[in-house]
Amino acid sequence: MTDGDEVLAEFERHLRFERDLSPHTVRAYLSDIASLLAHLDLGMAGLDTAALREWLAEQHAAGLSRATLARRTACVRTFTAFAHRRGWLPDDPGLLLGSAKAARSLPAVLDQEQAQAVLDVPPQSSEPKDLRDQAVLELLYATGVRVSELCALDVDDIDRDRNAIRVLGKGRKERTVPFGLPALRAVDRWCVHGRPLWIREGTGPALFLGVRGGRLDAGTVRRIVHARLGGVDGVPDMGPHGLRHTAATHLLEGGADLRSVQELLGHASLNTTQIYTHVSIERLRAAYRQAHPRA
Repeated sequence: MTDGDEVLAEFERHLRFERDLSPHTVRAYLSDIASLLAHLDLGMAGLDTAALREWLAEQHAAGLSRATLARRTACVRTFTAFAHRRGWLPDDPGLLLGSAKAARSLPAVLDQEQAQAVLDVPPQSSEPKDLRDQAVLELLYATGVRVSELCALDVDDIDRDRNAIRVLGKGRKERTVPFGLPALRAVDRWCVHGRPLWIREGTGPALFLGVRGGRLDAGTVRRIVHARLGGVDGVPDMGPHGLRHTAATHLLEGGADLRSVQELLGHASLNTTQIYTHVSIERLRAAYRQAHPRA
């Protein structure tokens, strides 16, 4: 039987090269399995359904959220299936493991007037930073892409003939997402008047750059979004993912069907997209309760 370090090394190779999971997911899964292996008295020989349930019970007693427990349950199932295929386990104990379903809270979103107020803030200057920040905000709201997808965009991912971007999403699945003229104009202003001033040797094809000429990182995008929203009175604070939620909600409120929104957002399951219908319904109920005299 392989030892714990060998098990983790093999599992990491499986996640990276066979499952093609993101570095963030790989790190989270490895941390979970390292915790599980440390819990086992007999190493892999002691890995059965009872041991898995005992480990998860300890996590619950430690105060972990339902969302974290759900993720760890999914991680364990992936690991035990992998270990069984490798011959490390005689059967797959994860098959008998119950699911800890995460409570799904409705995401916070801007209403359409708030979104317009955020995007209509006049630029402070024509400096590259202001041009870039405006293009980032316009494109996030126009497309609903994830912050990682935005940062990964290259210049030639913009299709100006069709007003669309080519996005490489989770699982390296490619999709095409349309956007409107305000976003196109903002991106063009950045590409013509801002980006060339920040290009350095080795900059590469990245669409959005940092001040040193490298590819824009997710942390900077978050600061851009928080700073803009914080500068508009009456607008709740949220990050780039809040703009993704907002874009999806406004698409549905404008009459887009659920399947189209699923494809635009790059959701693997329609169940993930359906939460935005609940957002719209809850907002409608709130407006009704506030406005109707006999609500």
